[in-house]
Amino acid sequence: MLQFAPRSARACAKFSSQILGAFFITILTGLGGCAKSAETENRSPDRIKITCTVGMVAEVVRHVAGETAEVTSLMGEGVDPHLYKPTRSDISRLLNADVVFYNGLLLEGKLTDVLAKAAASGKHVFPIAEFLPRDRLLTPGDFEGHEDPHVWMDPTLWSLVADIVRDRLSELRPEHAATFAANAAAYRSKLAELDAYALAVLTTIPEAQRVLVTAHDAFGYFGRRYGFEVVGIQGISTESEAGVRDIERLVELIVSRKIAAVFVESTVSDRNTQALVVGAARRGWSVRIGGSLFADAMGAAGSYEGTYIGMIDHNVTHIARALRGEAPERGMTGQLSEPVP
Repeated sequence: MLQFAPRSARACAKFSSQILGAFFITILTGLGGCAKSAETENRSPDRIKITCTVGMVAEVVRHVAGETAEVTSLMGEGVDPHLYKPTRSDISRLLNADVVFYNGLLLEGKLTDVLAKAAASGKHVFPIAEFLPRDRLLTPGDFEGHEDPHVWMDPTLWSLVADIVRDRLSELRPEHAATFAANAAAYRSKLAELDAYALAVLTTIPEAQRVLVTAHDAFGYFGRRYGFEVVGIQGISTESEAGVRDIERLVELIVSRKIAAVFVESTVSDRNTQALVVGAARRGWSVRIGGSLFADAMGAAGSYEGTYIGMIDHNVTHIARALRGEAPERGMTGQLSEPVP
């Protein structure tokens, strides 16, 4: 596992978050009555207005809330939450929401301080991953004692989030508690089917090939659930940087273990991953790019991969087929946008 960002970089990130926090206070004070925008005035008074940070969070909230809420997400396809900087429009959307859900565990990087300020102002703001049992969270050694935020990579862990959302919404809207409970149970059933598919196809990969080399260290929970050794070129946060020695060390691993494929990610540059392919070739070993995985963001809105289930199905199917396992070309239900080679 590679080293996290140097202290100076983290200090800069902390300073930036403080500036954004101050910016939030300014906006909060300045907007006042203006926070009730046209969007707020035109919405249905009977539906809960919920703003989420990342698509995965919005997805589970949307399933649990059902028709009782209007759910939107700040970050869409291809957006890296570790590096995301909120805009004035984002601040307005947070202010206008009845409820804000975010992942937490520092996933949202520079936005975290803004979210804390929103909570301090009296908003209903919930970091859902931070409600998970602590004994189910991973604490990587290079993340300064913080838990790994990428909890959605294990569907069995992510299914617990449905109940967390259910409970928070039931506290705020007890008249809809039965609806939230039924919706959460239905969604958890779908996630159980997804997990069963993942277990079935990933166990077809030869044990020696169960090494997952990705752009950054976002697959720790995936590896724990499905029995993979996970190696990220960058650390837990994409603010970390990989050096020449890191690349050389990974090339040695790939060549010595005869790993068939490495993977790029939809929100991270493929430069370092391509360097692994070139380095292995110089050592006489041909390793291919096994596909682009979804790590910190889902696919395009409106596509199957733009759903949480489609995102994980895509990842599982690509990993299984690239590492010499067996999986259907179009995934669990035949809905993947393109057949996986």
